[in-house]
Amino acid sequence: MNGSRRSTVRNGRRILLAVVLAGWVAGASAQSWPTRPIRFILPFAAGGVADITARIMGQKMSENIGQQVLIENRPGAGMIASAQAAMQTEPDGHMMVITGNGTAISTNLFKSLPFDVLRDFTALSTLAYFDLVMISGPESRFKSAADVVSFARANPGKLNVGSISIGSTQNLTAELFKSMVGADMQIVPFKASPDMLLALRSTNLDIGFEIFPAVISQVKSNSVRLLGVAGNKRFDGMPNVPTIAESGVNGFLSSSWNGISTKAGTPRPIVERMSREINVALASPDVIQKMRDVGAEARGSTPDETRKLLISEIAKWKVVIEKANIPLQ
Repeated sequence: MNGSRRSTVRNGRRILLAVVLAGWVAGASAQSWPTRPIRFILPFAAGGVADITARIMGQKMSENIGQQVLIENRPGAGMIASAQAAMQTEPDGHMMVITGNGTAISTNLFKSLPFDVLRDFTALSTLAYFDLVMISGPESRFKSAADVVSFARANPGKLNVGSISIGSTQNLTAELFKSMVGADMQIVPFKASPDMLLALRSTNLDIGFEIFPAVISQVKSNSVRLLGVAGNKRFDGMPNVPTIAESGVNGFLSSSWNGISTKAGTPRPIVERMSREINVALASPDVIQKMRDVGAEARGSTPDETRKLLISEIAKWKVVIEKANIPLQ
C-alpha cells in the first residue's frame, strides 16, 4: 500500500471514529438530560386555556424527569417575543417553546418575521387540541350546523357569521366555512369573544365561530347553543352534536392546536428523549382528564409528525388568507 492510500485510509478511520464518538456523546447526553430546570416559553399571557394546558403538561413532565419545568409567558403578536427569547438559548434541550397553528397562521399573515419556525426550531410534539365550534344564540332559528348550511346556500348574502379579530384562527375558520360552503355570507369580526356572544344572544348575529374552551361554560349553561364541531370527530361529552363535515360541508376541518419545539441544532437523541417525555406526560390519565375539563384534548406526536403537521397547516392557511384577501401585517 503506497503512502497516499495509507493516508486516505487513516483519514477515513479518523472520520469514522469521530462520527462514532459524536453519536456516543449525544446518546450519553440524552441519558443524562436534563441537568437543570427547563424553560418553557409561551407566546401568550397567563390564565388562558392554552397557558393552563401547558402548565398541566409541564407539571407532570417535571414530576417524571425530576427537574422543574419553568413556565415563562412572553405574549406578543406573531410569536415574535417568545421566538426571540427561545433563539437566544443554547441548543441543549433545556428550552421548550410553544408553536402550533397560530405559528402557521403568523407565517402567512406577517410580511416578515425575525425567525423561520421550520429552520430555527425543531419540532418535538403536539401538546393539546382545541376544537373550534359553531354556536348561535339560545333563541336562534338555527338548531344545527346542517340548518345553517342549508340557509346559507338558499339565501346568498343573508347569513352573518361572527368571529374575533381578522386573521385569528376563529376568523380564518369562518372564512374557510364561507369558502367550502360555496355561498356568499357576511363575516363580522369582533374585538373580543364577549362582544360576539352578546350579539348572538341578542339575535343581532346569526352564528359565530369560537374555540370550544372559551365558550364551554356558556354551552353548559345554555347561554349559547352548540350547533356543530369544526374538528374531525364529535366531543366525547356531547356525542349528539355532529361535526360540520357531517352536516353538509364535506372535508371541513379546523382545530386550534399547540405544539412544542426546541431550538434547532439540539442533538437528535436529546430531541427524541424530550419528545418521549412530553408524550409520556400527555398520556397520563390525570393530565387527559384535567385538559378535558377545560375543553381541550391532550394529544402528543413524534418530532417528524409534528413537523409535517406544521408544514401542512402553513400551506392550508396560506390558501385561506389569500382567498379572503386578508391584508398582511
